[in-house]
Amino acid sequence: MTTAPSRFSVAPGPYDYVPRLPVPPHTRLHELDQAVADVRANAEAWTKATPERRLQLLDEVAHATLAVAGRWTELASIHEGLDPASQASAEEAIVGPYLFLRGVRLQRRAIADIARGGKPRIPGGIKTLPDGRVAARVMPSDVPDWLMYLGTTADVWMDASVTAETLPDTMAVNYTTPPPGRVSLVLGAGNASSIGPLDVVHKVFVELQVVVLKMHPVMAHLTEVQSAALAPLIRAGLVRVVSGDAIEGAHLAHHPGVDTLHVTGSDRTYDAIVYGGGPEGAERKRLDQPVLDKPFTAELGNLTPIIVVPGRWSAKALDYHAENIVTMLANNAGFNCTASRVIVLARDWPQRAALMDRVRARFAALPPRLAYYPGSAERFAAFQTAYPQAETFGRPGAGELPWMLIPGLSPDAVGDPAYQVEAFCSVTAETLIDAADAATFLDKATAFANERLWGTLSATVIIDPRTASDPAVRPALDRAIDNLRYGTVALNHWSSIGYGLGITPWGAHPGHPRNDIGSGTGFVHNPLMLERVQKSVVRSPFRAWPHPMWFTDHTTAHRLVPHLIRFEVDRNPVRLLPIFWHALRG
Repeated sequence: MTTAPSRFSVAPGPYDYVPRLPVPPHTRLHELDQAVADVRANAEAWTKATPERRLQLLDEVAHATLAVAGRWTELASIHEGLDPASQASAEEAIVGPYLFLRGVRLQRRAIADIARGGKPRIPGGIKTLPDGRVAARVMPSDVPDWLMYLGTTADVWMDASVTAETLPDTMAVNYTTPPPGRVSLVLGAGNASSIGPLDVVHKVFVELQVVVLKMHPVMAHLTEVQSAALAPLIRAGLVRVVSGDAIEGAHLAHHPGVDTLHVTGSDRTYDAIVYGGGPEGAERKRLDQPVLDKPFTAELGNLTPIIVVPGRWSAKALDYHAENIVTMLANNAGFNCTASRVIVLARDWPQRAALMDRVRARFAALPPRLAYYPGSAERFAAFQTAYPQAETFGRPGAGELPWMLIPGLSPDAVGDPAYQVEAFCSVTAETLIDAADAATFLDKATAFANERLWGTLSATVIIDPRTASDPAVRPALDRAIDNLRYGTVALNHWSSIGYGLGITPWGAHPGHPRNDIGSGTGFVHNPLMLERVQKSVVRSPFRAWPHPMWFTDHTTAHRLVPHLIRFEVDRNPVRLLPIFWHALRG
């Protein structure tokens, strides 16, 4: 990352973290050694396990998770300052047990396909793109998904080395040719509670590695409940769950019994692990002389652009997308790598003020959230100091932060903190691009996102159907989707959908070298076991129906999600009636 100008500074970390809920003690070093030894004893045998054994374990994980889903939601809600009995708790049920169970189900289905035919089934088949590359249509994945995500499709674009004929040969290669037994260290994320367990499922069932999961200190209150969800894998000797901070993490990372690593966190964490800290670490990074040279996958954050293409919108469309944009920041109190960090607009779009006035009004009506993540108050204050023109909304209580909008930034700014530094709190910015028409805007916005913004994880493009189908605009839209250097590009939906669907590989756009890691390397949450992935492209209607359950103004999500959680486990069609009843009333 380029160094931000001197007007922007954050007090140096690490920041002390005081948990709101009871947490287990740090795992002692000799117990960490034992955890590595326990899973290593089963590493080789696991690569040769039958599909039937793997299916059995996934079934057991699903039922174990169902048993603790309520407690998982309750603890996650309390941790984030939400009333577990309120409508707001639906956010924690969605991002926690629901998304984890969805990932488990999709992984199970792929392995069942392998048991039947040797490869996972691509739900929508393979298509050839105009430039000759191929894409796998992975969404909708079945009829219930088609109904719940009406009009939404997802394609996984492969790199140019893959053809329609060879794509099946690149899938599930670990099942075709079992790899050597390996131990993976998964360093869990500190925000969305399903990330760590989903990373474990990917490592165990896609890469066929056994895992030591070190819970992030900020997520340590979920150690017991997530250990219960993963209990079948723990009993089988494939997983161990441990606690601790940087000391325990470093001990495991450098442990001779650990072969590979995966981390969801920040690029600074990655650099500290790979190159060490301080000036010496910075010099080793410059020379690419790592202190840790092990295979490493990582998802390391992003400054997510929301590219709003000018068009002629109805009042209802303006209301809908104001809520869409606000939800992208408000979810998880802004502690998401997919939060709406930079809203990219055409300066002379006649409806720009109408949209942004609605965004402001929605922020003003939205209760401030507990700033539970370490260092968030310091980061917020640094942005407020750097941008005196910043607008804040809401009257925060103790431990809370207001919502912040930094208006009117120039796309030509070099070294701007809002373009370089992930705020990782309740901060978003507006960038205004001069463009005579929608096609020019798309070209300029794509170049801005690629060249000015830090990160390559995910991006959102919002465009109305009339503009999208305009013959003068359509080629520019196709260029934007093609050229945006992000691992997920979402049309009209929040780009977090690339994570939430559970079937689109999740990770940064490929190509980051080790000493300039950016948003990370490698893809996880990839149940179809696709190799040589370039990006996922998700296309959704301009206004989704039913109302997206993750929107902050959804009125029945807290009643809807428990039914979805049970449906992910048993797929009992009887459950569809209450699901659609609550979905249609939201």
